Amino acid sequence: MTVRVVGAGLAGCEAAVRLANKGIDVELYEMKPVKMSAAHHSELFAELVCSNSLKSARIESSAGLLKEEMRRFNSVTMEAAEVSKVAAGGALAVDRDIFSSFITKKVNSYENIKVINEVVEDIDADILTIVATGPLTDSKLSERISELCDGLLNFYDAAAPIVSADSVDMDQAFCASRYDRGGDDYINCPMNKEQYDAFYDALVSAERIELKSFEQDKKLYEGCMPIELMAERGHDTIRFGPMKPVGLKDPRTGHRPWANLQLRRENAAGTMYNLVGFQTNLKFPEQKRVFSLIPALHNAEFYRYGVMHRNTFINSTKVLNKDLSLKSMPNLFFAGQITGVEGYTESAMCGIIAAENVIRRIKGEKPLILPEFTMTGALLNYITDETVSNFQPMGANFGVLPPLEVTIRDKKERYAEFSRRSLKWFDDNVKEVL
Repeated sequence: MTVRVVGAGLAGCEAAVRLANKGIDVELYEMKPVKMSAAHHSELFAELVCSNSLKSARIESSAGLLKEEMRRFNSVTMEAAEVSKVAAGGALAVDRDIFSSFITKKVNSYENIKVINEVVEDIDADILTIVATGPLTDSKLSERISELCDGLLNFYDAAAPIVSADSVDMDQAFCASRYDRGGDDYINCPMNKEQYDAFYDALVSAERIELKSFEQDKKLYEGCMPIELMAERGHDTIRFGPMKPVGLKDPRTGHRPWANLQLRRENAAGTMYNLVGFQTNLKFPEQKRVFSLIPALHNAEFYRYGVMHRNTFINSTKVLNKDLSLKSMPNLFFAGQITGVEGYTESAMCGIIAAENVIRRIKGEKPLILPEFTMTGALLNYITDETVSNFQPMGANFGVLPPLEVTIRDKKERYAEFSRRSLKWFDDNVKEVL
């Protein structure tokens, strides 16, 4: 039995490795380097297109809980993150190249995974297939999927710029994490009120790259809101959002800044930093002009400018079964961001579950449907819930979990209990997931 996996992103690689570990032959199709999308820069598998952060590392957070659940599944994403992590306070951030290189090498080490560099344009209904092509699925295959799924949904997201560490003026910056969590892992670029006002005025009036379809439908994923659009919501919106100064004290003044931009290490060598929360669709010269108004970045050298791209996903709540197979074509499974889960780890975990259910299909066993009180189970239940209207991408959050049996008013204690409840199930059912 050979299973076809289309797409060597996070979900596709997780699926291929899990299938291979169970002794199943895999044909892994990847269009790179034959064809590259506008958002991809590397020929490596599991390329991180947007941020290099996998979000919070704390198990008591929704993102941290999901990562811990993935570890229980022996996730290759979590293996790669461990060997490629960079300092990021309470978050788990990685060196992109080390991360992707690890996964690429891992996938290529399996004799029963055959990598085929080819652009897939159609789907064979007779072959067990996992489609994990992501939100940037190539046009012809996207059209075919649209036919099978009665249309596609779409949204826009954006990536933040990356600057040279050497070009940051450290006389105008300081190193610290908010509330001293994780040490001095971030470079902080403080601004006083006058500096912030000048920056804000330049930001909201700067020229943007025209996206006609975006202007028509206004579909945008809130988690990747461009900084200039967020700023339009109000003068102080970004000051209490990505530029919030809370939990920081400027050692030069002894006071909290009026506004603050944090830079997070982009690679293990510490030569590159990305502008946290500064996803943008400004024209490249405008990014240089406007972001250089931040005092610490007045001489910033940009290694990569921010970009915006259109993403597509299927209407999973209407077309997918609970095991992630397509209702109209049972041999076809979907995994990753194309299903409407939003985020790196969410996509990777989706690949694990899709592969596990393909394995169970081959063995004639019942599918693996995780309890809704686990983060994985809750997310997959959400994207396959027929009662959900106006389906939009969803990332890990405690709001998708069912309430606790007891009322816990303290938020930290409540979140900790959510995590304990989930992980107890994994501990009690380890054979089920392995």
